[in-house]
Amino acid sequence: MGLPMATNLIRAGYLVSVFSRTRERAEPLIREGATWCASPKAVAESTDVVISIVSDSPDVEEVYFDAHGVCEGIKPDGLCIDMSTIAPDVARAVAERLRERGGAFLDAPVSGGQAGAESGKLTIMVGGEAAMFGRAAAVMGCYSKSVQLMGPVGAGQLTKMVNQICIAGLVQGLAEGLRFAEAAELDAKAVAEVISKGAAQSWQMDNRAETMIDGKFDFGFAVDWMRKDLGFCLEEARRLGISIPVAELVDGFYGEVQEMGGGRWDTSSLIARLCAASRG
Repeated sequence: MGLPMATNLIRAGYLVSVFSRTRERAEPLIREGATWCASPKAVAESTDVVISIVSDSPDVEEVYFDAHGVCEGIKPDGLCIDMSTIAPDVARAVAERLRERGGAFLDAPVSGGQAGAESGKLTIMVGGEAAMFGRAAAVMGCYSKSVQLMGPVGAGQLTKMVNQICIAGLVQGLAEGLRFAEAAELDAKAVAEVISKGAAQSWQMDNRAETMIDGKFDFGFAVDWMRKDLGFCLEEARRLGISIPVAELVDGFYGEVQEMGGGRWDTSSLIARLCAASRG
C-alpha cells in the first residue's frame, strides 16, 4: 500500500522522504526521487506531514513511540496521518502523545486495497480535528477518490469497522450463491453476469466473482488481515453491548480458511471453504 501511495505523492510534485523496515522495498521510490531516512524519527524531522501505514496496532505503537519513532522527531505543528487499520484506543493514544509534543494526528484508514492505491482511487475515512483535516485533504487526494471526515480521532477506525462488517457478510453471501450455482449445475459465470445487473450487484461481485469461481485467491486483501480487523469489530461490539452475529460467524469461517493454509489468500477465498466442505 505504501509504495503506490508514495509514488502518487511524488508524481503530484511533493517532496517525499521515506522509511521502511526493509530498505529494498523503498528502492523504487528512491529511484523516483524520494529521500531515504534511517528512521521514522528522521522522517518526522524532515517533513511537515508524516504518513504511516503498517499492519497492526503494535506496529503503529513502534513507529510512533519507539526511541527512534515519529514522536521523538515531530516538528512543532507537524501533522501525522496514520492510514493503518488499528484499535481506536491506540489511535487516541498516539494523538495524545503527539499533542503533548506540539503535533497533530489524524487516523485515516483506507478501503480499496492495492489496486485502489495504485490507481489513486482509495476511499479514506478520517478521524480528527476539522482544521487538520482541511490541511491534509489535498495530500490524501493524490491517491484517493473519496476522503471524508467522520468525527474526532478514532472515528476513522470505527467507520472502517463498519466497512469490514459489511464486506464480511457480502463475501459470504456471494460465496454461498456461487457455490449453489455450481451445485445446481448452472454456468456460475453466466449466473454472476446476469445477476450483477440486478439488485444482487456489488463491488465484490463485479471484482471477485470470476476469480472465486476459478479458485484464484492470490491478490487483494489477505484473510489474516481481515481476521485482525474483524477482531477489532467484535471487541468494539462487545464494548458497545451490541450483537453482530454475521460478522462473528464469518470471522469463524475465516479461521477455517486459515486452518486450510489460506491465511494469505484473498478474502474471497471463503468459497474455498464451502468447496472443501462439499468434497468432505
